[in-house]
Amino acid sequence: MTRWASFVVSRPWWVLIAAVLIVLTGATWGLGVFGKLSQGGYEDPGSEAVAVSRQIQGLGTAAPDIIAIYTAPEGRTLDDIGPEVTGVLDAFEAEVQPENVTSYWSAPAAQKEFLASTDGTKALATVSLGGDTGVTLQSFGDLLPKLEAQGIQTQFAGASVAGISFNTQLQQDLVRAEIIAIPITLILLVFIFGGVVAAAVPVTVGVLAVAGALTVLRIFTEFTDISSFAINVASLLGLGLAIDYGLFVVSRFREELRKGADGREAARRTVLTAGRTIAFSGLLLVCAFAGMLVFPQAIIRSLGYGAMAAVGCAAILSLTAVPAVLAILGPRINAITWSRTASDRGEERAHHLWGGIVTRVMRRPVIVATVITAGLLILASPLLKTTLGEVSYTALPADDPARIAYETLTDDFRSTGDSATLVLTGDSARPNGPAINAVVTATRAVEGVANVQFGTASGNFVVIDATFASGVDSTEQQELVKEIRAIPEPDGTTLTVGGAAALVLDGNTAIMHWLPVMLAIMVGSTLVLLFLAFGSVVLPIKAVAMAALSMAATFGALTFIFQEGNGASLLGVSPAPLEATFVVLILAVVFGLSTDYEVFLMSRMVEARTAGASTEAAVLVGAQRTGRIVTAAALILIIVTGAFAVSGLSIMRFVGVGMILALIIDATIIRMLLVPSLVKLMGEANWWAPAWMKRVHAKVGIGH
Repeated sequence: MTRWASFVVSRPWWVLIAAVLIVLTGATWGLGVFGKLSQGGYEDPGSEAVAVSRQIQGLGTAAPDIIAIYTAPEGRTLDDIGPEVTGVLDAFEAEVQPENVTSYWSAPAAQKEFLASTDGTKALATVSLGGDTGVTLQSFGDLLPKLEAQGIQTQFAGASVAGISFNTQLQQDLVRAEIIAIPITLILLVFIFGGVVAAAVPVTVGVLAVAGALTVLRIFTEFTDISSFAINVASLLGLGLAIDYGLFVVSRFREELRKGADGREAARRTVLTAGRTIAFSGLLLVCAFAGMLVFPQAIIRSLGYGAMAAVGCAAILSLTAVPAVLAILGPRINAITWSRTASDRGEERAHHLWGGIVTRVMRRPVIVATVITAGLLILASPLLKTTLGEVSYTALPADDPARIAYETLTDDFRSTGDSATLVLTGDSARPNGPAINAVVTATRAVEGVANVQFGTASGNFVVIDATFASGVDSTEQQELVKEIRAIPEPDGTTLTVGGAAALVLDGNTAIMHWLPVMLAIMVGSTLVLLFLAFGSVVLPIKAVAMAALSMAATFGALTFIFQEGNGASLLGVSPAPLEATFVVLILAVVFGLSTDYEVFLMSRMVEARTAGASTEAAVLVGAQRTGRIVTAAALILIIVTGAFAVSGLSIMRFVGVGMILALIIDATIIRMLLVPSLVKLMGEANWWAPAWMKRVHAKVGIGH
């Protein structure tokens, strides 16, 4: 770090120009990422449900990409509009050549009642595109008008239709969030720093970090699937963390200037102190998000890639562009200000405020620690009721056409349109044979199954379709899949079950299986890195315990709001089980941010301790020096995530609200109240480590 600090301050213009050119040049290419995003990736590739999907691929039994709902005009019946609709469908089939098209007017008599609404005014047509149509994300929207019949109201649902709606909404959210967050953040920083120039540096770096993260994700799309949600995660974290890091660096730089250093020396000292903390923080966050790469689902891995891209770009720019700018500006960092003493007065007030709070906390550490821990555990108690679900149409805005179409399906038709796909494989799996009849009979006896019918026979297997009844929600569908899988297999056959509900069930099962591995990676890497940084065994264990408490309280609150529905109407969301994919993301984010703020505080505590301060004095110095910065950093992240919390998608609101809750809990209650009380209680034990570990730290420690 010493060599790097000297290099940056001796060649600041070269470093700054190189950093900006690399980011902006990459961004012109990186913006192409929007055309390469995936809408899927929720399934476990090794699951039973995916195996069924592969087995029946090409047989016309795949879940439809498009469900068209045709409503007969007043005074006309479904039979009256049949010729017009079938003409449109025939023309569509001839032009697009999809894998399968089925409609009320072409289906066998046994299926007709499930393709017509209960009042007889609406009928369905389903389209499965298959993989050979040449349809892309960009061209998919052009297909829907081809299915519209003139003079007949047409609505569109289906997996691909919903995916397009999600992608469109995410792009709109990305633009809106940055339009909201960047100006508000700039104004806030002007008040924090008391000047425009000092405030502009972190915001500019934040914008560059987002551009850099998009470029990195564009590179990743060449090798793996990247979900559209990864863009928003990268933008949120890239903007927020880069501004936070910039705030931390600029604050330390001004502190060094106040001590009498010239511009270049102040920049060098800043890199050696705040820069080392940021490098360590970035490494810690990357390790936390790397735990997401163990999951088999492509979407979780892509969210991890997005988060790591954001952290990496934010940290690298904070160690290159920011110190280079500071070395160039020197004392001019305080330019364009209404008062040259405003920032100094703010620092003095912050030192007095946080010093007073921490001093009072350390006078009654047992009471403070007990009350706060008990309160957070009470907040975490709804966690015991948490259930995992899936991303569904209810995550879309209430006025979205795809959501309205799904609601029409649910309200007006005999079935949900969702089904379980049973595949009976073996020598005894013959159409109309006793094995098939036994499975069909057993499936019909499962309560919640509306209709069971034979599908396609191919080779040594037969496909059976079990349609779920209307009113059976996604959680109940997963339970029905379990019941169907429990049906005894006839001799000489193997029964496997797939379909949308089975994919969700298997995906959630995989998440629960791999979640302990992710947590082990996060906890293990954090313990090791914090020890290497601070040379203590106790401080890393305390940091992990605080992160766990923060996560538990955050998810308890999220369960209370999003699953149990308390206050959900105020957020404009429908109560539902927590979406498993984004539970994993929030876990990683909350754990990472919690340990991140712990590093900011502990780095100044250890710095004071190394200079000879007592434990109590070190805590006081750490709180005084970081209280204002950590609070401001959390407030900035709250603004950034708050801009995403007003997303039209309930999933992004879940992410936004989750991060806001975690930041409020962590940056104030835990970091500035609970941690000082615990450090006071543990006294000299905070710095303990076995002698052999002390020797290891002396040789390979990264904190000195």
